[in-house]
Amino acid sequence: MKEIIQRNFDLSPAKYDEYERLTGRFASLASRLYHEMAARAAVPLETVLDAGAGTGISSEEITARGATPIALDLSHRMLGSNPAADRVQGDFDQIPFVSDSFDAVAFTASLFLTPKPDRAVTEARRVLCSGGTVGAVVPLGWRTKAGEDVFEQLSRTSRSPTDADAVERALRTEFDIETGRWSFETSPNALRAFHSVPAMAARLYPKEEPSERIRRANELLTEVDEPLEQHWRWFVGT
Repeated sequence: MKEIIQRNFDLSPAKYDEYERLTGRFASLASRLYHEMAARAAVPLETVLDAGAGTGISSEEITARGATPIALDLSHRMLGSNPAADRVQGDFDQIPFVSDSFDAVAFTASLFLTPKPDRAVTEARRVLCSGGTVGAVVPLGWRTKAGEDVFEQLSRTSRSPTDADAVERALRTEFDIETGRWSFETSPNALRAFHSVPAMAARLYPKEEPSERIRRANELLTEVDEPLEQHWRWFVGT
């Protein structure tokens, strides 16, 4: 599965950045997560492993707050767009750093992409220094203003490799956890833009070729026309 995830994200940088320009969503998630981590940290967040750093939206937010990000991502193509000075291609299930290397590990919208979050969490604990902090953000879905799941009325389910409950269970095996929810007002166009990213369209049509999965996702979502909310759950562990 990791090879499939890597291929999907290798195809995604341009569309991923288009979605970010439209919504600013991942910058908001990274900024909020960093704030929650810093508020609970026992040591200053000076060196942060940006686990699943992608094109660098989270890395830029970490830098803007005076910390040094080390950008780690499985996708060479995504990482190639990342402006961080220190970039490493690798798997956060097998973090390629020695123990006690970081003040924090931030999984901004990434931990739910591994089918084995317990392994990634164990690795995060290993590379954290004493008093280190871990943070993660996981999607809870898209809803109408009336609270209805957008996909309840459609023929598909939008599904990640790992859901929020599984991420929480994994984190609680290694950390004391605090958690909460964030909601963002969004639009049908943003919903369609999100599922125009090849890696995100795979949530709906994982067995299709990239161009076909995007076509089918856009066709599926074409009639969604009312204001929406996108919900995320955050976790901070110490």
